[in-house]
Amino acid sequence: MTTQPPAPIRIAPSILSADFADLGGAVRAAEAAGADLIHVDVMDGHFVPNISIGPAVVAAVKRHTEVPLDVHLMIQEPGRYVERFAAAGADYLTVHAESTHHLHRLLQQVRESGVKVGLAVNPLTPLVVLEGALPLLDLALVMTVDPGFGGQEFIAGSVARIEAVRRMRDRMNPNCLIEVDGGINARTAPLAAGAGADVLVAGSAVFGGGVSVQENVATLRAAVAG
Repeated sequence: MTTQPPAPIRIAPSILSADFADLGGAVRAAEAAGADLIHVDVMDGHFVPNISIGPAVVAAVKRHTEVPLDVHLMIQEPGRYVERFAAAGADYLTVHAESTHHLHRLLQQVRESGVKVGLAVNPLTPLVVLEGALPLLDLALVMTVDPGFGGQEFIAGSVARIEAVRRMRDRMNPNCLIEVDGGINARTAPLAAGAGADVLVAGSAVFGGGVSVQENVATLRAAVAG
């Protein structure tokens, strides 16, 4: 029996770290650099202590790229906005386990909106929540920082959590992607990938550093491969 080689790691640049005065240009640069997803962080100033963007910006970004939009809702009462973000062009819509008392209902709502279903868990949220939801998911997002701001340090204990999610995923829903968000750079990307991540969200490591987006994405891929 032949063994299939592991699938290449997917890179999802986070536009939270891009130049908001030229989001279209940033997204086109990420696409040209080979981005697999465009990660869009939506924050409301309540669920997390920051405010970012809404459905109108998602719709504007959608007009500039063919790359799937990975929309991450860090908001209270996400059920009020699921259909609006789906209509704006989200391909994946990720909600937080901590944002609702009725998670099963919320995940069903996302599915019924016609987009792929993601569930995020914060660094100290028990993984049993994610385990129970896995059969319903297309994407499981393991937060490796406390959500709300870019540029934070990767929490070291996250590696064991990613490994645990990988074991759950392989057993319960092999088609579900494991995404990691927070503190991803050339040093931490191999740790997350080695622990079992399929998708790496990177903000400042893609849109910062004083070099091109193309060079930064290539650096991340080389770090994972090497």
